[in-house]
Amino acid sequence: MGEMRRTYDEKFKKKAVDLYLKKGLGYKSVAREIEIDDTLVRRWVKHFKTEGLEGLEEKRGKAKGPGIVRPRTRPEDPEAKIKRLEAENEMLNKLLQM
Repeated sequence: MGEMRRTYDEKFKKKAVDLYLKKGLGYKSVAREIEIDDTLVRRWVKHFKTEGLEGLEEKRGKAKGPGIVRPRTRPEDPEAKIKRLEAENEMLNKLLQM
């Protein structure tokens, strides 16, 4: 099995970015001090410079936009599907009659 991916909160990421930007430490020095990989520090600094604090937010698991939804994990009940489709047809018919 592979290694579990670890997530870090915004406060921790901001601390790393501050050590790099405000204290003038290098990526490797910051990484050594807070015991993480230096590529993470590089990535966080880059995101912070381009997006500000929002760049440090966790983005995994969030929807990308209003029209994007997760696929159903189990099939829709046939009766519920029929009701949903009938409601869609009724709405479309009303729109066509306008």
